[in-house]
Amino acid sequence: MRVLVTRPRPDAEATAERLAAAGFDAIVDPLLSVEPVPDARLPDGRFDAVALTSVNGARTLAARAELAELAGLPLYAVGKRTAAAAPPGFSAVHVAGGDGAALVELLREKLPRGARVLHVAGEERAVELPEALAPAGIAAELFVIYRAVAATALAAATVDAAQARRIDAAFHFSPRTAATLATLAQAAGSAAHFRHITHLCFSANVAAPLAAAGWPTRIAAEPTEDGLFALLGR
Repeated sequence: MRVLVTRPRPDAEATAERLAAAGFDAIVDPLLSVEPVPDARLPDGRFDAVALTSVNGARTLAARAELAELAGLPLYAVGKRTAAAAPPGFSAVHVAGGDGAALVELLREKLPRGARVLHVAGEERAVELPEALAPAGIAAELFVIYRAVAATALAAATVDAAQARRIDAAFHFSPRTAATLATLAQAAGSAAHFRHITHLCFSANVAAPLAAAGWPTRIAAEPTEDGLFALLGR
């Protein structure tokens, strides 16, 4: 079985290595590239906690000078991978169940009314913490430190493999990469060839642009890479 992996580097290569170890072939075609936002400015004032909603945010924060100002605060991570990628120096690390809704629930459970959270994030986000936490009386401020730039075309090898029906499944980790694949396949005149691929998705939101293109989708029982791998065995 051959699996298409479209997530950004370096995670794409790590997923491909895991696929190979499990006996699968991988085609790696990253459809997003992650870039820092160098002129991002830390919001003024005191914070009671830091929230991370992505591995890319965790990695980018590790290289920011502002990290020293956040030392000693508790960290709330959206999932295990984000927590593992987070830089050291936080007083405690609390891990949510893997998606934005779970993180909001954890923050509402752990923090009192009147608390102020710094949401370290990218320009595009799956969850808006300021709006989600406001009903609980918790304030959240955005610190946007990276952006994801979409590819302008699919790799020729990806198009060729899809046309030859040499791709059996595709992993989809985010709505943005899924939507980018649908758009670029249409632009390449190859959208019909991706209907023969089983698209394995983190969530219903991730699957939505693929289903809209008429492609078959399956949703993982949990929004993790383990959840996608579990679908390969079914």
